[in-house]
Amino acid sequence: MGPMASPYTLYPDLAAEAEIPVNGILSRTLYQDEHAKVILFGFAAGQELSAHTAPFKAAIHILEGSATVTLGSRTMDAAAGMWVMMEPKLEHGIKALTPVKALLTMLKQAQ
Repeated sequence: MGPMASPYTLYPDLAAEAEIPVNGILSRTLYQDEHAKVILFGFAAGQELSAHTAPFKAAIHILEGSATVTLGSRTMDAAAGMWVMMEPKLEHGIKALTPVKALLTMLKQAQ
């Protein structure tokens, strides 16, 4: 089931919208406008988005599974319910220890 009609975008169950591939990473843009982009990720166990930076603020929300998340020089365990807001240009990465569903929100105007 996809988003409902405007003036809002509704997903009653975000985790149900995420697909976990057999191998690799699947991403799906749920929402995008000039201010924000929201992407839902499904990671197969062992998959990784290596450390990288972005020019704007971004938040990661782990919906399901276990991962390690790198934020700058710190690497930590992350599980369902973890949420973090990152400042622009912060090096960050994620490695799925189990199948993982995660939501990434990029705030394009918050530089």
